[in-house]
Amino acid sequence: MRKLRVGIIDVITKGPTKALWGRVMNANFASIMPQVIAVWCEEQGHDVVLVPYTGFEELTEELPEDVDLLFVGAFTQAAQLAYALSNYFRKRGAVTVLGGPHARCYPEDAVKYFDYVLGFTDKETIHGLLAECAQHRPEGVHLSAPTHPVALPGIRERWKHVEKTLRKAPLIKLVPMIGSLGCPYSCSFCIDSVIPYQPLEFDVMTEDLRFLLTQYKRPRVGWHDPNFGVRFDDYMDAIEAAVPPNRIDFVAESTLSLLSEDHLKRLKANGFKGILPGIESWYDMGNKSKTGSAVGMDKVRRVAEHVKLVAEYIPYIQTNIVFGIDADEGPAPFDLTKEFLAMAPGAFPAFSLLTAFGRAAPLNLEYQRQKRVLPFPFHFLNNNHAMNVKPKHYDWPEFYDHVIDVSKFAYSWPAITKRFMATPGPIPKAMNFIRATSSEGFGRIKYYTEVRRLLVEDRQFRAYFEGESTDLPPFFMDRMREDLGPFWDLLPEGAIHHDPTAYLAAEEQAALVQVEPPPVDVAAAGG
Repeated sequence: MRKLRVGIIDVITKGPTKALWGRVMNANFASIMPQVIAVWCEEQGHDVVLVPYTGFEELTEELPEDVDLLFVGAFTQAAQLAYALSNYFRKRGAVTVLGGPHARCYPEDAVKYFDYVLGFTDKETIHGLLAECAQHRPEGVHLSAPTHPVALPGIRERWKHVEKTLRKAPLIKLVPMIGSLGCPYSCSFCIDSVIPYQPLEFDVMTEDLRFLLTQYKRPRVGWHDPNFGVRFDDYMDAIEAAVPPNRIDFVAESTLSLLSEDHLKRLKANGFKGILPGIESWYDMGNKSKTGSAVGMDKVRRVAEHVKLVAEYIPYIQTNIVFGIDADEGPAPFDLTKEFLAMAPGAFPAFSLLTAFGRAAPLNLEYQRQKRVLPFPFHFLNNNHAMNVKPKHYDWPEFYDHVIDVSKFAYSWPAITKRFMATPGPIPKAMNFIRATSSEGFGRIKYYTEVRRLLVEDRQFRAYFEGESTDLPPFFMDRMREDLGPFWDLLPEGAIHHDPTAYLAAEEQAALVQVEPPPVDVAAAGG
């Protein structure tokens, strides 16, 4: 195997930015898998340069132009940027590879712009790709391992890449760790809903934490597990074997069902300072919130009491709520959210609009069969800037009226003040304040208000939302052009648009192939 010059770009944001929040926090959202790929490539003797793109870098300066092989890791909202990068480096002779959530969700589209598109990715998949490293054009090759890898390189093995990324975080530095893959829950809209839960090696976790204590006096760790602590005692045992009390601060995404008071006491003792539980819906998914069959106001009361209990042990709490799922109808989901926020003022509300990400969940097939999935460019599919599923029980202006109303309530000055007073510690207070008053709070209210206005006043805009037209309104085209900046001119032909029913078409084609009878050899049959 020849020695390759390998470039890896971890696309953390979807375009150049000057935002203060991005300057402070973007580097902390770096993904683990690009660092893993870097380690696996280095093990094969290749020269590797990894660039975490936070929106402030000049990529042509940080990444050599003479790379033989370029890996790009991207979420769907950064797909247009990823396509532009692939086009740029392909023209300079590089073979390009796409990995990450967008590659898993939209392989039918991504193969038009990359030589390789990766689904599940293990070491053997990468080794085979490195051995071949060939151009595949006009259509790339979709590669996928049977399952997630059973083991990943730990912090010690990834350290030089972790350290390089954290140098871009000027204040808060979160070291990324992961202890499990897949998910034990079955939320119909989630990419991990059909992926079996799989813990990684707890001994490796312990050794990584010991190593981390040799690098920082008081590290901060962000767990990337979709649901941290499913095997709770094993996690805590692994942490306690390595970390003396009050030496590492941890932040994790979990579910209320795992946050019993006994567990909360142990989390507090082990330095957990932030927790992000998913509520998702007041009418569904009671298994995640430990509310069983309770719905509506009954569920609100139970969740609020539970969240207040969590706040007694963990200072920073973010609650995740999804609007627009098919169980929602009328003003109730939004009014109940306001009731919850009044009962649990210390929780920061993270609102999402229902979004169908290609192959992410089987439910998306049903949305596509019902012709409810809209062709919004990937650039807007971040759970907020575009809801690409037509709501079942709302017309669009009504839906946005409710979203604007609950957002104004959640990010009003009285709510900000109550949240500030109910949150202990200067860092959690500051984070909540900045999030509410920046693009996530005030900014989204302004954005949603403009969308609502255009839905009523602009016929072309409304027709696009109703699925009556596929002509992208200038509002979105202009915003995408502005967001991408210099990368706009690098986009390959066709990269703005995609087929929102590609998943359904591929499944129907696969079913047709399976039922098609084998050809008959007429001569052998004596015809």
